[in-house]
Amino acid sequence: MIKCILFDSDGTLVDSEYLGHLCMEHQLQEIGIQENAASMKEKFRGWKLGALLESLQQKHNYKFDELFISDYRSALNIMFKNQLKATPGILAALQKIDLPICVASSGPMSKITLAMKVTGLQKYFGKQLFSAYDIDSWKPEPDLFLYAAKSMGFEPKNCLVVEDSLVGLQAALAADMTAIHYNPEKEPSLKHESVTEIHHMDQLNQTIIKVKNQ
Repeated sequence: MIKCILFDSDGTLVDSEYLGHLCMEHQLQEIGIQENAASMKEKFRGWKLGALLESLQQKHNYKFDELFISDYRSALNIMFKNQLKATPGILAALQKIDLPICVASSGPMSKITLAMKVTGLQKYFGKQLFSAYDIDSWKPEPDLFLYAAKSMGFEPKNCLVVEDSLVGLQAALAADMTAIHYNPEKEPSLKHESVTEIHHMDQLNQTIIKVKNQ
């Protein structure tokens, strides 16, 4: 029985995936590296920043320093404040959910908090926000979801994860949780009996009811 719902943030609750990679594209251009935001979004969806930068370092034979990372974070904060929106349909969906909910994101807590604030989602989640940086473990490892479930007071088998990335789905399955794949662009999904795919947040509430009754 599903008793708690764990939401990813970037690309799930907030429409931030393209913004994040567009900001990275701009930062890379400043040091003479050419990468396309759309291509990075497709390849690195759900990855932690460190893994993304490591992949780019190997590709371009370039070492990113701490200043690059801090500049990127600062630029992304400005972009979030000016452009970030909640995922279409999520506000209406959250209003109908009658179960405990939380956010479990690979981003740092400052990023999660800002995203919740500027999109109006803060009132739904309050302080029930969990970051991979708090436990030093990132998806596809299951630790973040296990940590969030324990903090919320629920067994993994009673938790449902809502995710947009394959690494997030892998983490949910590794944590022995059921998952809903929010997949608006109909990208390749993870075919598994514990994963249900939706293409718009208008489908979320009915899908939650369906999963609860399985």
